[in-house]
Amino acid sequence: MFTDETAACMPVGEQAFVMLLSREKFAELAKLPMADPTTHTLALYCFSVSSRDEVDAVSAAALAAGGSEADGAEDHGFMYSRSFYDLDGHGWQVMWMDPAATE
Repeated sequence: MFTDETAACMPVGEQAFVMLLSREKFAELAKLPMADPTTHTLALYCFSVSSRDEVDAVSAAALAAGGSEADGAEDHGFMYSRSFYDLDGHGWQVMWMDPAATE
């Protein structure tokens, strides 16, 4: 309903969505001047998935789509993550945490 050539809605869960905007559309909506994500950290976006294998699959898909790896995999035993930059330079982290570690 709110998507067009300047905006896309990406579902990331049953009740969670991310709006992806063109730079021009974002500039229209932003209250502050835009920073260059290739030279300044604007935010870090992290989301969890259901398994270690899914961490690797999502990261591989991001890299195959043109993203770049931010750093190597981090394996803490109970938690596993990988980080990448998207095509605009925004930092993303995908992670899995063993549910038993939160009990």
